[in-house]
Amino acid sequence: MKIGFCGLGRMGQPMVRRLLGAGYQVSIWNRSKDKALALLEAGASWCDTPAQMAQQCEAVFLCVFDAQAVHDTVLGEQGLATVQGALQIVVDHSSISPRATREMAAQLQQRCGADWLDAPVSGGVGGAEQGTLAIMVGGQAAQLERVRPALAAYSQRVTLMGAVGAGQVTKLCNQTIVATTLTAIAEALSLANDNGVDASKISEALGGGWADSVLLQLFVPRMTQRDNQVKASVDTMLKDLNTVAELASASHTSMPVAHAAQQSYRVAHRLGLGEQDVARITHVNSYNYGE
Repeated sequence: MKIGFCGLGRMGQPMVRRLLGAGYQVSIWNRSKDKALALLEAGASWCDTPAQMAQQCEAVFLCVFDAQAVHDTVLGEQGLATVQGALQIVVDHSSISPRATREMAAQLQQRCGADWLDAPVSGGVGGAEQGTLAIMVGGQAAQLERVRPALAAYSQRVTLMGAVGAGQVTKLCNQTIVATTLTAIAEALSLANDNGVDASKISEALGGGWADSVLLQLFVPRMTQRDNQVKASVDTMLKDLNTVAELASASHTSMPVAHAAQQSYRVAHRLGLGEQDVARITHVNSYNYGE
């Protein structure tokens, strides 16, 4: 299977590298070609437009920022759906709303007959680099089995959750848990600091107890050591929390904890931290709400 990949950001680049390492022929496209140069040197081939990619690739994977970017890539003027070519499956790793996913999947099928798998991922940049991502999928089982070997290049778990859109719902559940947990960890570290306890030792002290988690062990060092490396941005998390709120409103789901976390990320954005790592959510605790 010849694969196309659109979107070469923090997640897309290591995913493409692992596909190349697994022996796949990979054609790539990105709005800015400069992000593709290292991957071209590694053996990928360039497509000038998504439409060109659809002419020669049976499966095209997407990993772009939001629903508008997915729409432009698939249904835009030079999008995947504008040609009748080799394309049979679109696999969308982006995190967008289930409603937008279902609408675009229907339009794709109508325009060029290709199927859609929404396949958002969890595990961050490290998971993509190490091939340990968790992928939650919405779509047809038969289509998933066709691309499962390719997904195995950068994942350790692939779970079919239901029809198109179910993968995105599951990712929003994931983001609800992650965002609220990170907010709670940030508050706990502030409580430690404000009371004369070395916050950097919290993960060691709580390891193995009921408060322990992967997030606790990963983020206490990131929150206390002030590492400037951005692995997932505040604005990306805020985007997903906004989508959680939209879905919860549509389904009349009460989510007071997620709503509180969303407000913290909004404050972080207003503080100018949008492009910084989500670990900087700790800054919200020192913000003077009266100013």
